[in-house]
Order: sequence, then structure tokens, then C-alpha cells
Amino acid sequence: MRRALELARLGMDYASPNPMVGAVIMSPDGRIIGEGWHRRCGEGHAEVNAVASVSEADRALLAESTMFVTLEPCSHYGKTPPCAELIIRTGIPRVVVATQDPFAKVCGRGIAMLREAGVEVEVGLLGEESRELNRRFFTAHMLKRPLITLKWARSADGFMDWHRCDGHENPCRFSTPLTSLLTMRLRSLHDAVLTTSATVNADNSRLTVRGWDGKQPRRIVLDLSGRLKPDAAILNDGGIPPLVIGRDMLPSQRGALPQLFSKLYAEYGLTSVLVEAGPTFLEALIEAGLWDDAREEIAPVVLGSQGRHPAPVLPAFMISATEDCGSNRIVWYRNQSMGKG
Repeated sequence: MRRALELARLGMDYASPNPMVGAVIMSPDGRIIGEGWHRRCGEGHAEVNAVASVSEADRALLAESTMFVTLEPCSHYGKTPPCAELIIRTGIPRVVVATQDPFAKVCGRGIAMLREAGVEVEVGLLGEESRELNRRFFTAHMLKRPLITLKWARSADGFMDWHRCDGHENPCRFSTPLTSLLTMRLRSLHDAVLTTSATVNADNSRLTVRGWDGKQPRRIVLDLSGRLKPDAAILNDGGIPPLVIGRDMLPSQRGALPQLFSKLYAEYGLTSVLVEAGPTFLEALIEAGLWDDAREEIAPVVLGSQGRHPAPVLPAFMISATEDCGSNRIVWYRNQSMGKG
């Protein structure tokens, strides 16, 4: 199962919004005769690729082998046929599943289909590790909203920007070439990047992935005030136009933030959203408890009296990891109250 989890991680860049899944087929003598992972959304699932990798010389062993898979085999027709059906047709007699799939169309049905066909199924081996690997997928389908990651950078004395005067017309840049590349990587790992019209107007941000070989996330601009500048780069950079969410798309002002993220899951199928915005919107999400992870980049620069826009402050007990990136430091936080994901 640990090997299956290693394989599953190989799908990190392109499997979403599907989960990362790995599968290993072990013969009766303990030899691995097949393995695979879900490489890209819309392509073959891990179980399909594992079965396809078995050599002709070993195919007769399938009827006596065990498949280890990191997530419950699917039981429905989507972009590909049901994997549970494939396992039954292949004749594999035993399947070890790390954890049940939270997706409503599967959620126990794949396991039931296998058992009804006479396949021995064991569930729970390294289940916690599998759920952690697919935390975004589990969060989305259990909470009916995307996993939300907040991101900001700040000075050593806690400011997100400097006063735009005295020659400082552009936003203060805290990132180094290394941390900028890490931001590109982070964007590529999310289904969407969300900001506000206030941030776009102030910084003319594009929110694309540049200099990194990864997928481009969907770009979303929250413009409840209708003030997004028509000449903003994000609207005119030649890429896929962003989804601009105005007041008309969120009719209820009360509870607008939960509505927003529920809408992104239900109507657009997004399982993860990276929020890159100013402190006002970030603080609103933190106050509402609408976040799961936060990434804070701290630069050694001290702005002092030039500092503007104090960054959010999260309690130390929420720190989940720290990374030293040359002169800068990245601190990761996890919202403990959202651990259901």
C-alpha cells in the first residue's frame, strides 16, 4: 500500500479535480506484477493502468493476486467505465482498499459491487495517509465547497505593502526568484485562483502560472462593487478570460462568502481554490472560518513608517510547517476546526 501511495503522488500535477490514486497488483508469491496511477483527469484510472501494465507472462496470475488501491474503486460511468467492474471482469479475487471514496456517486458502492461479485475486500490499510494525500478531494466532497488556501507575503514587521508614494507606485515585492517559482507551483496545484477587484485594480495582477510546467488554474475575480477596471491585465492578457463574480451572481448579501464557495463547488466543480487577495478579504475569510490552509511568506525587509496594510495574524498553534527559502521564510498554517477534510 505504501508503494501505491507513492504512485498516487505522481498524479499531483494533473489528476485534479479527480483524486490522486495509486494501485499495485501483487502475485501470490509477493511479487509486484502490475502497478499504475491516475495520471490526468479524463484518462485511465489507477486500477486500469495497473491491470494494463501486467505482462502476458503474468496475466494468468491475476486470478490469484491481490490489488492494493489507495481509494475505493469507482462504480459509476463517468469519463471512464467503472473500475470495480474491470476488477470483477479481470478475476482478481482480493482487493485491499485504503479508504472509502467520499464522492456521492461512489461512497461505498464500489466496495459493495466487488463484494456482491464475490471479491474479498479489506478496507482501512493506511487509510489516514490516503485521506491526507487527497485532503482537497475529501474536503470538497464532504464539506461541499473547495479546499481553501490563503496566501500572502509580508515584511518582517508585518506589513503587506508600502505607501504608494515617494516613488513607490508599484506594490512592494517581498518574494525572491525562488519563492516566486514556488508560488507558480502552488497556483498550478489548485483548480482555481481567486482574488478581488480591489486587488486587481491596485496590483494589476494576472494570476497565471509562469516559468513552471504545470496546469493553468481557473482565474476568478470577486467584483461585488462593479469596479473592476476594463483595461486590467487579467482581462486582456490573451488567456482564458477569468470568471468575474458580481453582485448579481450572489443575490443574498447575508452569508455571501459561504454561498460563493458552495457555488464554486456545485456549479464549477472546483475542489481547491487559492486565495491571493488583500488583508480585508483575507481577514473576512479568517473571521468566517472559511479557510483550510494558509501560506505566509516573510521577507527580512522592515518597512517601518512606510508600511501599509497589516497582514493577518494567525495563532502559533495553527502552524503546520515552516520552510527556509534563502532569505525568506514560508510558514504554513492549518485551520484545526476544518480537520474534517
